[in-house]
Amino acid sequence: MSASIALVDDDRNILTSVSIALQAEGFLVRVYSDGDAALKALTDNPPDLAVLDIKMPRMDGMELLRRLREKSALPVVFLTSKDDELDEALGLALGADDYITKPFSQRLLIARIRALLRRTDARAAGDAANPDGPPAERIVRGSLEMDPARHRVVWKGRDVTLTVTEFLILEALSQRPGFVKSRDQLMDAAYQDDVYVDDRTIDSHIKRVRRKFRQVDGDFKAIETLYGVGYRFAEE
Repeated sequence: MSASIALVDDDRNILTSVSIALQAEGFLVRVYSDGDAALKALTDNPPDLAVLDIKMPRMDGMELLRRLREKSALPVVFLTSKDDELDEALGLALGADDYITKPFSQRLLIARIRALLRRTDARAAGDAANPDGPPAERIVRGSLEMDPARHRVVWKGRDVTLTVTEFLILEALSQRPGFVKSRDQLMDAAYQDDVYVDDRTIDSHIKRVRRKFRQVDGDFKAIETLYGVGYRFAEE
């Protein structure tokens, strides 16, 4: 079945042009002109991915994402104003998987959407193609347990909810505790496509992962920063 994409933007020109472009690529598209109208629909009948504008009347994209993240790990791409680093950082901190700045190329947006959908569906597609095969191997590293087949993360017996991108970054770090992963290596692990993201994007995801773990364990220090080098998962 075709993937369904929700577009939420108060600019009707963007809604029209992007929805036409996505439909031409075979996507099913739902459009909403403000966050308040979109919230119930995205919660009750989630699409496969949502593209949210940040600056909207009634309920902006930040608040919409915050409320969605209370109930859902729905993949989200943010549309943000050009050079507005604060919006980008806040969006990633709230749990967006990716962002793109206005004005944007529709081809680039579609590439980002396809990349995120591939990351989201990769394991599910593998399970469907080989339903009788062994499940994806669980990762246990001291207090950390990761179950890729169920997209589940547990720390000291308590669940930690991560987005797809956050999960892939943590998975890359935890596979070899004590070994440093550069930002480029984490980009490759999390995006797995020829899609450019900058260092700040990885740093923002790492901050968000740490914040989520500290919500269940205030002493969490397992993800270490090596300034100028990268990150590593600390051995226990």
